[in-house]
This record gives sequence, structure tokens and C-alpha cells, in this order.
Amino acid sequence: MTQPQVLAEFSVTRKWPAQHPERIQLYSLPTPNGVKVSIALEEMQLPYEAHLVSFQTNDQLTPEFVGTFPNNKIPAIIDPQGPGGLPLALFESGAILIYLAEKSGSPLLPAAPAARYETLQWLMFQMGGVGPMFGQVGFFHKYGGKDFEDKRPRDRYINESKRLLGVLEQRMLGRPWIMGEQFTIADIAIWPWVRNMVEESGYDAGELVGWKNFPQLQRVLASFVARPGVQKGLNIPPRG
Repeated sequence: MTQPQVLAEFSVTRKWPAQHPERIQLYSLPTPNGVKVSIALEEMQLPYEAHLVSFQTNDQLTPEFVGTFPNNKIPAIIDPQGPGGLPLALFESGAILIYLAEKSGSPLLPAAPAARYETLQWLMFQMGGVGPMFGQVGFFHKYGGKDFEDKRPRDRYINESKRLLGVLEQRMLGRPWIMGEQFTIADIAIWPWVRNMVEESGYDAGELVGWKNFPQLQRVLASFVARPGVQKGLNIPPRG
């Protein structure tokens, strides 16, 4: 299969036609993973067009979506002006964050090699630990697994989530952001998941994970949600 040469050749555009084909096309839903990319786009001030991918109607399983993004997960993007001037389709939120930061030359991914790799380290910490573990707490506490009589799986994920929160609590001592003074893509990746764990509109699991024991995280989360780009990105695309 040949690489599409123009935006309209991607199957996903048949279901979600671009009104602004010159802009980055975002296919997403305001979940902890989804908002990473909308927040990044807002913080980097990159022009984009957002398309709602509804789980209620299984949009992510449609042939149009899977034909472009075979992992059938959100968020995903198409940059009509990708490398070499050709359109680029990407899934996996971490890969998208790195790509957008490099494309824009944003300080959200530091240029200095040591700081860059440390930022990527914390990004991977979210992708490999925080996201999967917190997500399982949500499943066993609020969603499909909440009625299981055996609480051992739930407790396993709660304990690991507490450990991860403890790692973050120590990291944030004396720091405004993960990397210190500079807000980065690591913050964009991590704090939506922390927010979702403890807020009533999310997993509402603050008591289970001992949220009151993490004052540094409470401080930084408050700073995170106060950022204008974050406030806007948390609700993009609107659920309708």
C-alpha cells in the first residue's frame, strides 16, 4: 500500500471530512489519553481541527478509522504538512506528543540532550505505568469490574497506583513541574491521569489511593488545571 500523498486519500477523512484541510487533524475524545494531544496543541499554539470519535457508537472500530489507524485507539492525528511536505498519520499519544514538540520546536520537549532524555523518561513512566495501572483502578472501582466479589485484582492495582503516586510525590518536592521550572510534555502526559484518578467525574478513587497523603501532587495538579491551554484542551473535542 502506497503512502497517501494528500489528506483526502486517508480513509478516516471519509467519515470525518476536513473543514480546514491545511490544519492538523485530531481524532479524539476527552479521556485522560485523548486530552494529552488537545492540551499539547493548545500549549504549542498549533492550528488544528478536532473530530469527535465517540465510543458510544464505536466510531473507533469503523473501517474508515481502522483503515488509517489500525490500533483503533484515540487520540490520533494526521498532519497534512508532515516530514517532507507529505501528510503523516500517527497514533499513540506519546509518539504524537514527541512529534508535535519536535515539529513546533517547542520548549515542551527540551533541546538539551540530558533534559530531553529525562523528559522522555517521565513520559514513558506515564505510558508504561501511570496510564495502565490507573486505568485498571478505574475498571475495578467504577466500571465493569466494580461488582466482582474478589477484590484482590482491584487491590493489586490500587497498591501499585499508590506506589506510582509516591514516586511522583517525591519528584515534585521543590519543583513546580516534572522537569523543574519548564513545563513539558511529561506534565501533559501525567497530570490528566492524576486528575482523572481523584476527580468525581473521573474514577473518583481519591480515598482508595490516599490522595490526602500527597500534598505535592495536589499543589501541582491545581497549577496544571489553572493553565489556559489545559482548561481549553480538557474539553476538546466536546462530547456533544
